[in-house]
Formats: sequence, structure tokens, C-alpha cells
Amino acid sequence: MEEPGPMTARATETETLDAADKRRPNAAIMFAAEGYDTSRPKLMGRHAAGEGFLKGFARHAGVERFWGLVPTENDGRHFSETLHQLKPGTPVSVAVYSRLEMLKEPGSLFLPGPGIADHAWMRRSKCNQRDFSISGITHTTASFGAMDSIAGLVTGPVQRWDALICSSVSVRKTVDRVVDAQMEFFRDRLGATGKPTLPELPVIPLGVDCDAFKLGGGVRRTWRDRLHIDERDLVLLFMGRLSFHAKAHPLPMYLAAEAAAKAIKGKVHLIQAGWFANDAIEQAFRSGAREFCPSVNAIFLDGRKKDVRNEIWAAADVFVSFSDNIQETFGLTPIEAMAAGLPCLVSDWDGYMDTVRDGEDGFRVRTWQPPAPLGEDLIYRQTSGADSYDRYCGNACQFVSVDPQDAAEALVRLAKNGDLREKLGSQARQRAREVFDWKVVIGQYQQLWGELDRIRKNAKESAPRGKGPAWPARLDPFDAFAHYPTNQLAPDTKVAAVAGADVKRLDAMRRQPASSYASSIFPDRNDCMAVLAHLATAKTASADDLAALAPAERQDSLRRGLAWLAKHGLVRLLPE
Repeated sequence: MEEPGPMTARATETETLDAADKRRPNAAIMFAAEGYDTSRPKLMGRHAAGEGFLKGFARHAGVERFWGLVPTENDGRHFSETLHQLKPGTPVSVAVYSRLEMLKEPGSLFLPGPGIADHAWMRRSKCNQRDFSISGITHTTASFGAMDSIAGLVTGPVQRWDALICSSVSVRKTVDRVVDAQMEFFRDRLGATGKPTLPELPVIPLGVDCDAFKLGGGVRRTWRDRLHIDERDLVLLFMGRLSFHAKAHPLPMYLAAEAAAKAIKGKVHLIQAGWFANDAIEQAFRSGAREFCPSVNAIFLDGRKKDVRNEIWAAADVFVSFSDNIQETFGLTPIEAMAAGLPCLVSDWDGYMDTVRDGEDGFRVRTWQPPAPLGEDLIYRQTSGADSYDRYCGNACQFVSVDPQDAAEALVRLAKNGDLREKLGSQARQRAREVFDWKVVIGQYQQLWGELDRIRKNAKESAPRGKGPAWPARLDPFDAFAHYPTNQLAPDTKVAAVAGADVKRLDAMRRQPASSYASSIFPDRNDCMAVLAHLATAKTASADDLAALAPAERQDSLRRGLAWLAKHGLVRLLPE
């Protein structure tokens, strides 16, 4: 596959979009409230990224109308309320999954995850495949769900006008590897020699609202006073989940902090702002700090609190994050630190390789891990159910080394040189604004959607919808299980009246608890009344004749509904 290049801005401003287009490229945002909520107790990077994207899109997209695709009515209300708050005056339209054809108007669907193949199957089932493009994004690639979504690109009906956005070059390489391995399997199993149609795989970073990190000296003094930190002291900051098995093992950070404390005259403080999943993890961090950096004042803050998350950057002199975990793909906190003007000391790992320029915005510390196949037992343990996903990630990170000596040397260098910290922090702030600000990133998204729209109008369609099922793995239940019943309800099936079947009995059956749970898919009440009235006179009629009693748009519902009426003793179906 094509080798991914370094992360570069596809458009530095949304205004650089094709001037001939009067309307800026738009997309319906697949919205489930959980994915955009940072107030939740178990705050993850994908929640922060989702919330940031939504705010950035509302602020910078400049579209005439916001579009959402929602799984539930409650999500639809939440989406509308959120967008009205973020951008008052811009109209909001919401589509539900049963009305996917509505997405033809915005022309694109954006998913906050990698599941574009499943949505391509839905599109194929409900719409013309050219009606709209689908774009998704990778937040983690280590989970079974993410891996299956990527492998599904080979067999799913994705089109050239779809895209899976990779948040880093490392992610793009993982996607390429999984796709290549899946294709190799199909060559071996089926003798397949052709190349499947694949989506675009652009590298576009996550974004940050740089304006939100303009924190003045007053905020710095307030936090340092609150934490009893002298202005002359050196403050190191880690922001993120405090998880040694699923985020970053703290040992190299503690050892580096201890080395810095011994190398300078002033006091060193290490602020770890995040949250612990349980008491055992908290005790591991606290005891580890006491054991491995006893000369450092270790401070733990709840990073889920808004004031901590938004302001604690101002108290710090250096940002430190030694991610060593395979569930990481981009790493949002380094670009937040850069936006705050902090020099960054990070591991040379996955997305951090793209964000922090070594020697320009901070330093990246060398990392090591074993080669394949030395980890086959780790993935097999999770596959077999012996280990959870968390345990799998934790086991893998035990064999990832963030060089402790390199980390210590880099931090000592920063600790001793305030001018260097200031220079690197200034360059980091400039890079954050030029490359990672949401104004820039949203422009890249819109440029991508514009490109997909042009491809959609001209490219050859892969696997056009034929006479067979649109989605073989999701057959209509009355197709997959057509052989289960004695008879099938056919157009010429005779339907007979039942004594005592009237409106009162119909309503009683619609209310009874054993069936009312499915009321949203019941045949229309008025159509049912029309059937009962017709049979009261005619006594029998064909299924097709009865279906014709309903308006055209409800005839299929009533045709199916005849089986519902028969189930509840309101009509009788007669065998030939």
C-alpha cells in the first residue's frame, strides 16, 4: 500500500477551500451523547477528542446547517441542544438510521470511530451507494472492535469516496498492516488475486482550541499558591489517565524527576493530573512516587475537574508524558501542552512522533519493544478470554521500554536551562496554532469531504447493488428463517374475518404488555380498522387486496401487519 507521509496541514485555513464552491463541504455527525461527554467519571481521550471536535466544527466549519445522525430520539434532542448552544442561529437537522437517505443533502457522514465498513453495509441496504460518503476516525487500534473494523475494509462495501482518517502516521501504518494481512489471508484461502476497493486513508491530526490555553500569569500564581509552590521551583506536569497498564507506566517519569531534583538547587514538584480507575492503581502510583522519586514533591489532582483540566497547565514549567501503551494512537495532551506554551518531554511513541518535534518543541525519548512473533501469546490470551483487553494492553506495555537514562538526561537538561524551556515552549505554542488548532484541522476535514464528493461523482462503484441481499450477514429475518413456518404469507393468501374482532379488541391487543413493547412497529391503527371493517362485510379477501386499503407508503407495513393481526386473533390466515 502507499507509504504514508509525514503529518502536514492539507489546508491552513478553511478559507482555502475551492472558491468556486459556494457552500463549504459539510457532513452529518454521527452523535451518541456518550462519545462527546467529558463530564463522565471514566474520562477517556476519545471523549475529549469528540467534545473538542464538536466544538471546533461548530465554531469553524461555517456551514449553512448542522446535520446529525443519531441512534435514539434522546440523542437527537441532545445533539440539537448542544449545537444550538455552540452556534446559536444555525439550523440543525437530525436523521435517524431508518432515514439514511436524508444524508444525501449534506453529502457526507462523519463517524467518531473506525466503523465505516458497517455503515457502508447500512448504506448499501437502505440507499444508493452514491448518496453520500462515509468518513471515520481511529482513536485506538488495539481493541478487537477496532481491528475488526479495519479488517472489514477488505470485505465491506466501502467505496473510493469513503475515508478512514488516521490520526497519526503510526496509525496509518497499523491500518496498512492489518489490511495487508487480511488480503494475504484471502489470497491463501480463496485464491483471490484482485485488489479490493479501499477508502482513502488520510493522516489528519486531532485538534486543540489554542485560544482556550491563553493562560495568564495570574492563573499561574493562583495555582502555585494553592499548591504551596514557590515561583522559583520547577514544576513538571503529567495530564491524563493515571493508569500504568493502559496509558503510561510512571517509572521512567519518576526516575527522571528524581534525577532532575538532584541536579538543580531548587525544589522539584511533579503534578499528576488525571484519575485512577481503582484504589489499587492509586496506591501503586503513590507508593511508586515515594520509592522512586523521594526528593520530588508528588502532587495528585483530579484531572476530570474542569478547573484542573483547563488551568493547571499554567502552573507547570515542563510537560512530561512517557506513553508506552499500544492503545494510544495520537495523544491529545501533548498538543494541549504545546498550546499552553510548555516544552514537552515525551516518549518517541506512536502519535507523539508526529506532534512533538525533537529539539524544537521539546524532546522525544527513545523507546524499544521486541519484534514479532514474540507477542503472539499475548494476543492469544485475550482472544481465548484468559485476559481482558485492559490486561492485554498492560501485558504488552511490560515489554515496551522508555529509555530511563535518555529520559533523565533530557529532563535534567530542561531543568537546568530556563532559556531553553522558554524557547522550546514558544516554538511549541506556535506549532500548535499552525498545525493543530481546530481552525486548521476542521479545514482539513472539509477539504477531505470536498475531495470525497468529487470522487463520488466520478469514480466507478464497487459491488453495485444487485438482486441478491444487500448485506449477506444481516439478512431479513423473514429471508434467513423463511423455512421455519408452515406457511408464508403470500400476496394471494386468503385472510378471513374472526367473530368478535372489533376496534375494542384491537385496542386491547395493542395495549397488552406481552406485545406493547413493540408498539413502534405495529401496523397503523387506522389501517387495521380498515381491514376489520372490510372483512366484516366481505368475510374473506386476499392479502394484497387488504394491503391496498392503506396509503401507498404504508402498504408494506399493513401487508406485514396482517400476520400481527392473525397472531392476536383478529383475523385468520387460510391455507390453500
